[in-house]
Amino acid sequence: MVPGGRLTQQERQQIALGLGDGLAYAEIARRLDRPTSTITREVLRNGGPTGYRADLAHRATERRAHRRRPAAPRGTQPADGADTDATQEYRENFTTLLMQQGLPKMTARVLTCLFTSDTGSMTAAELARYLQISPASVSKAVAFLEGQGLVGRERDEHRRERYVVDNDVWYRSMIASARGHARFAEAARQGVEVFDGPAAIRLQNIARFMDFIGESITRAANQAREVLSTEAREVLSTEAREVLNTEAPDHHD
Repeated sequence: MVPGGRLTQQERQQIALGLGDGLAYAEIARRLDRPTSTITREVLRNGGPTGYRADLAHRATERRAHRRRPAAPRGTQPADGADTDATQEYRENFTTLLMQQGLPKMTARVLTCLFTSDTGSMTAAELARYLQISPASVSKAVAFLEGQGLVGRERDEHRRERYVVDNDVWYRSMIASARGHARFAEAARQGVEVFDGPAAIRLQNIARFMDFIGESITRAANQAREVLSTEAREVLSTEAREVLNTEAPDHHD
C-alpha cells in the first residue's frame, strides 16, 4: 500500500471499525499508516463520525473519480494561474480544517475559495462555476459567513456584487464573536432574576465567564490589529525610504 495513494475499500472498512470503537482520527491514521488529515477528510466528506459507512464512502469516491470536472473559466481560479495538485490538496485540507471548526461543508468551501483567490473577492457566478454548485448554495453560504463577520460585499466597476475577504476579516470575526458572548452573558443574567438557588448561581457564573471571555477577545483583537497595522506602516515606510535612496542622484564633489 502506498501512503499517498487512494484509500482502498479494506482501509475504509478499518476506518468504520475504528470509528465504531471510538478511536480518534490520529489513532486510525496510525494503524493504517496514513496522514491524519487523510482520515479526517475521508470521514467528514462521507457522513461524519456517526454517519460514516465504508461501502457508501467507497462508491461515492468512485463516482467522484469518474466524474470529469470541467476547467474553471479563465480568471475565476481562486489562486495564481491554473489549479495544480498542490493547490487543490491545500484547499481540501483547509476546507477540512474549517469544517472541524464547525463550518458547514459548503460554507467552508466558499470561504476557502475566497481566501485563496488573488484578489480576495469573487462574484456569486464565479463561485458557482468554480465550485460547481448552485447560486442558491452560494447565497446561503455567504449569508452565514456575513453573519460571522467573515465576508463582506462590494460593487465592482461593472456594478456586479462581489463577496470579499480582506485583511480585517479576522478582526471583524473576533468582534462578532465577542458580541455573541456578550449576548449570551446578558441572557444568563436575565435568568438570574427568574431562578433561585443553584440555578441562579450557575447562570451568574455563566454570565461572568462569558463577560470575561468577550472582553478578552475584544481587547486582544484590538491589540493585534494595532500591532499588525503599525508593523505594516513601518514596512511601507522602510520600502519607501529604500526607493528614494535608490532613485536619488549620486553627487560627487
